[in-house]
Amino acid sequence: MKTTWTIDPAHTQAEFSAKHMMITSVRGHFAGATGTIQFDEADPTNSSVETTLDASTIDTGMAQRDGHLKSPDFLDVATYPTITFKSTKIEKAGDRFAITGDLTVKNVTKSVVMDADFLGVVQGMGGGRHAGFSAKTKIDREAWGLTWNMGLEAGGWLVGKEVTITIDAAADEPVVEKPASVVASALA
Repeated sequence: MKTTWTIDPAHTQAEFSAKHMMITSVRGHFAGATGTIQFDEADPTNSSVETTLDASTIDTGMAQRDGHLKSPDFLDVATYPTITFKSTKIEKAGDRFAITGDLTVKNVTKSVVMDADFLGVVQGMGGGRHAGFSAKTKIDREAWGLTWNMGLEAGGWLVGKEVTITIDAAADEPVVEKPASVVASALA
């Protein structure tokens, strides 16, 4: 049976990395991922996920680079404020899962496959249950119209085309409130 779990923005990390000058990697993240997981604990392949990232929260630890990534050269956050992912299929892949879904960046939607782990469910301190998930994929950024680049004097490019995306997500199960009559009879 599926239940709707809410992605916990405080405990979810959406990170990326791309090559810089062909030899080093630049890493960054987006803050405050939101969304839902229609979660079937008995059969995770019967689940689905939808998540949204606020593109303006991109952070690589360098304000000048972040400003460039927010500009029309890359994400154009003034025009396209969000990045979304919506699953279309979940399949078992050994002891892991393959989550196929539509990734939308700058109003361009392409199918991607995330290599994912279901990390389990735990009881939280407040009584609610929390689930953990981890997923990773690699994309060619140019397929989403992120084509800005600069040639290097010695050959090659300033920014690599391949971007690795990693999501570590926590989701909260809805807490079912008991009717006052049930609580009162339990206290009697």
